[in-house]
Order: sequence, then C-alpha cells, then structure tokens
Amino acid sequence: MKRVEANDAASICSLAQHYYNGEGGVQQDQAKAMELYARAADLGSSEAHSQLGGNYYKEGDLKKAKFHNEAAAMAGHEMARYNLGYFEVKSGNIERAMKHWAIAASAGYHKAMFQLKIGFENGHVSRESIDSTLAAYNSSCTEMRSEARDAYINKILTNIENEA
Repeated sequence: MKRVEANDAASICSLAQHYYNGEGGVQQDQAKAMELYARAADLGSSEAHSQLGGNYYKEGDLKKAKFHNEAAAMAGHEMARYNLGYFEVKSGNIERAMKHWAIAASAGYHKAMFQLKIGFENGHVSRESIDSTLAAYNSSCTEMRSEARDAYINKILTNIENEA
C-alpha cells in the first residue's frame, strides 16, 4: 500500500488486479479495479493499458479497447501488439495484422509466431518475412530462456495444438 500511495504504477496495477479478481484479501470490485488501472495507465504502465484494453473488449467497448491496446503496444507490450493483430483481422486488414504479429513475434511472443505460421501457410506472409521474423523470435527467446519459461511455453503450445 505504501508503493500505491507513492504512485508506483506497477503496484497500482497489481492492486487493480486484486480488486478485479477479488483476491489478496480485497473484495471484488471491478469498478475500483478499472479506476486503479486507469491511474496506473496515466502513470505510464503498459500492463495497465493492456488490462484496460482486455476489460473494455470484454465489455464490448471496442474503441476504448483498441485505444488502450495501441498505447500498451507502443510501450512495448507484446500481448497488446498481438491483440492489435486481431483488431486488424476483424477489420479485414490482414496485411496490417501480419505486421503487428511480426513485431510481437520478433520480441519473443509465441502466440504471434503461431499466427504468422498460419499466415504463411495461407499465403499472407512471404518466405523472406517469416524467415527473418523467426530468426528474431529465436534470438529473443534465447535471451529470455529459462527452464520455467520453457515449461510454460511448451504447456501453452500443447494446448494450442490440442485445440486445433
């Protein structure tokens, strides 16, 4: 709470998550959570912008969802960049979606690499583009590699393959 009072964006975002889910000893209060996320976003938290984007998307406010995903993506939030790809697909702009996913994949976001693979198989991504993105993806993943991260990614990829 001291960090929240000191306007620490990460702490405010964490507290918002607790309110949103009703965990950590606080009663669930999604309105309070949204206020806290907005405060953290105003302080520059890309995670708060991403959470706001996801929550507005769930509520059906696509304009606000896209705004917050764009803000988070511009600050380097890979999942938000990945989400922007879906906004572009829904708008019929496949080429722009592939660009968003290439940026997220180059930063090591595995779900974006999976979408690019599908885009390549469907002729939306060139061999040169997929090869350069894959090289950047592998480089990024090597920099972040740990046993715990590898186990998590393998679990996610297995779930994706089982759903397909």
